[in-house]
Amino acid sequence: VQLQASGGGLVQAGGSLRLSCAASGRAFSSSYGMGWFRQAPEKEREFVAAITWSYGSTYYGDSMKGRFTISRDNAKNTGYLQMNSLKPEDKAVYYCAAATTSSKLIRGLYDYWGQGTQVTVSS
Repeated sequence: VQLQASGGGLVQAGGSLRLSCAASGRAFSSSYGMGWFRQAPEKEREFVAAITWSYGSTYYGDSMKGRFTISRDNAKNTGYLQMNSLKPEDKAVYYCAAATTSSKLIRGLYDYWGQGTQVTVSS
């Protein structure tokens, strides 16, 4: 499975961005799940959100709840991360990843990673 993240860019504080993660190659099974992570300079990678592909169950990092929404389009094998009310501290490289089972998704065990897309929020 190859993952292609896109949609990053420069936005003012309070603005919005929608990231996309397109999966290709091997068929994206309904048992899979997709997650988003971010990493800011000199900081550890941080969990942002995750979604199961079959039921669409969602999980969020504490600082993203209420501002970020994860979704997926099964027909397009694409996941999305809608980010609203962006803050300067949201600046990071955002990565999407795929887990081959919901159990692995919940445990944070991902099998495939995308290349990342830069999000910059100006104050």
